[in-house]
Amino acid sequence: MSGWRDFLKVYWPLIAVAAVGLGAALLLMDPAPPKHIRFAAGSPGGAYHAYAERYQRLLAEQGVEVDLVDTAGSIENLRLLDEGEVDAALVQGGLASRQDREELHSLGGLFPEPFWVFVHASNGINSFGDLRGYRFAIGAEGSGTRSLALALQGEFGGTWPASAQLPLSGTEAADALRAGTVDAVAFAASVDASYVQQLLRDPGVSLLPFERAPALARRQAALSYVTLLRGVVDIGADIPSSDVPLVAPVAQLAVNKDLHPAIEALLIDSAIAIHGNGSLISEPGTWPDPDATDLPVPNSVRRHYQNGPSFLRRYFSFDVANFLDRAWVLAIPMLTLLVPLVRAAPPIYRWRVRRKIYVWYKDIRELEARGRASPAPEERTQILKELEDLQHEIGTVEVPLSYTDDLYRLRSHVEFVKQLVMNSRNGAAATAVSV
Repeated sequence: MSGWRDFLKVYWPLIAVAAVGLGAALLLMDPAPPKHIRFAAGSPGGAYHAYAERYQRLLAEQGVEVDLVDTAGSIENLRLLDEGEVDAALVQGGLASRQDREELHSLGGLFPEPFWVFVHASNGINSFGDLRGYRFAIGAEGSGTRSLALALQGEFGGTWPASAQLPLSGTEAADALRAGTVDAVAFAASVDASYVQQLLRDPGVSLLPFERAPALARRQAALSYVTLLRGVVDIGADIPSSDVPLVAPVAQLAVNKDLHPAIEALLIDSAIAIHGNGSLISEPGTWPDPDATDLPVPNSVRRHYQNGPSFLRRYFSFDVANFLDRAWVLAIPMLTLLVPLVRAAPPIYRWRVRRKIYVWYKDIRELEARGRASPAPEERTQILKELEDLQHEIGTVEVPLSYTDDLYRLRSHVEFVKQLVMNSRNGAAATAVSV
């Protein structure tokens, strides 16, 4: 126990310096990633919402809670991101404003979401421009579908009546088409959206082709030209019964530029897991794509696509890997500080222990000098008493076993001086103790 006390007495300054350095390092480290984020998910029942639920499940497996925020669609998603009300959102490509490009960045394009226009099979509608005279549901206010539909209405020219701009969307719009309360509906959605699949298989509903899709894609930078191949939805039922040309914006994962990089990495890994297997209109491995976006993509995001998860993320849990990833940059300054301290500790320790022994020699020399210079017996008796008191005090000194020989040497020197004083006569010279 005394060894530990001596160790702490000697090493406590080094321990204190190391503790202060560690505390400062922890304070200076990059902040830990949040355990809770908000995700703008679109309208319930929509494709965006279904994808957002998958992101929620995957991030929950890594200990990050995701709150889904129901919205009207991409326009509202961008607004919430700009205002800092949400941290991430799925948004339709081509809708970002200059402010969006300043405040937000993208983690990549996720999938093409064709612009589907379904009509009653019996109406004989052959072109998007024919819909001007029909009850046409083009999506809710603030949705990407509505924004794209209005842009296409402008491309086809003329003034479109309010009846051709009804605000129904998603499952509600699909139900209205089947019920006959609207004549046509539009969706900018994934081919996997439940209401798209239902309408593709409904014999009373027809998918309107965009025969001039390449021209529209050339005129609208946010659009690409895709083809829904014959039979790709259902080979046996031959759905669709012919190739269908379509236009498609690309859905992208947009985040606030202040979102923690570790959360961005989790979102990218989730995007690869969710969208990397391809779909009925894209090959596996095509998505996600960091180049298919109209928002800026940071270099760190591009490196993640190129190199994959970090070495630490491959072998440790998210929390441990993130802590080590933030802490390793502090290892060099910490080692630079600790190495000289550790090297200095043994000599300091030896000096402190031996000082406990050698500090007594000053008193011994003083008593020896007084004893040699004091002819009176009374004075020598007083000196002998002080030497005995000194012996008693030295007897309480505790040192590690490896330094016991120094302690006993000190005690023998005290005894030698006692004998020297006791045997001195008339101030005769005595042999001085050699220290």
